Amino acid sequence: MTDCSERRSHGAARCAGLAVVLLAAGCGHKQNTQPPVQAMAPVRTYPTYPAQPVQPAMPSSSSSGSSSGKASGPIAVTPVPEGGISDEDKDYILNHRPIVSEIGEATWYTAPYKGRKAANGQVFSDEALTAAHRTLPMGSLIVVTNLTTRQASAMRISDRGPFVPNKILDLTRASAKSIGIYRPGTARVRIDVYETPKPIDTGGRWCVQIGAFTNEEAADRLKADLLREYPDSKVIEFAGEATWWVRIRPLGDDRGLAEAMARRIQPEEGTAFLTRLD
Repeated sequence: MTDCSERRSHGAARCAGLAVVLLAAGCGHKQNTQPPVQAMAPVRTYPTYPAQPVQPAMPSSSSSGSSSGKASGPIAVTPVPEGGISDEDKDYILNHRPIVSEIGEATWYTAPYKGRKAANGQVFSDEALTAAHRTLPMGSLIVVTNLTTRQASAMRISDRGPFVPNKILDLTRASAKSIGIYRPGTARVRIDVYETPKPIDTGGRWCVQIGAFTNEEAADRLKADLLREYPDSKVIEFAGEATWWVRIRPLGDDRGLAEAMARRIQPEEGTAFLTRLD
């Protein structure tokens, strides 16, 4: 993961933090139900979603979706429980330590239209305890703590973003309310990752998302430049909310290639964001 990371210490501070988490997530467990370290529950089996085989990209005549060369096929749907978090998830958090942590600024968002699908393939819900992150695997189980108020809540990653510099997490309305971010709009948070259906640091399917552009012509120019420079990649231009974006998927959705592109691309507007697709 990018940004700074920290391991949560074992002891009284952890127990207090878990109590806050479970209150925010609506769990009725008491703090003293947590087993000692030597009795930690085994890692549960979590369904995985294998990547699709590499397929030739079909040429398109659309002005917002042309492509060149080869790219990986569609991304499999990665479902999350109804409401974002299940009772089993809450129990799992009680019995495990986080595997990695990250600190940074979080904000919240809502869908621009009803029925819009999140990046994991499911319909976006303002009322689900979910969040958007640029690089954590889809379906990752996390606990987010507001470092100002100490409010904390469990949630799952179901979307991609935020595509804004210096922000690391986008919360749904329900998630924002659960940790006291809804009214102020933003806060400094700690993300504790408890479970991921796929490895964080190896594998994965990656791209670079570039923008936002204030006019479509600028996005089209960048798309044309990228198609010439990276003929084996898939490049699309698409509309956002009164803005335009360009996404480039390297051959095979390879992380190393995507990272090199993100370092090299210098858009005339916006920023190049390294983003995981799966």
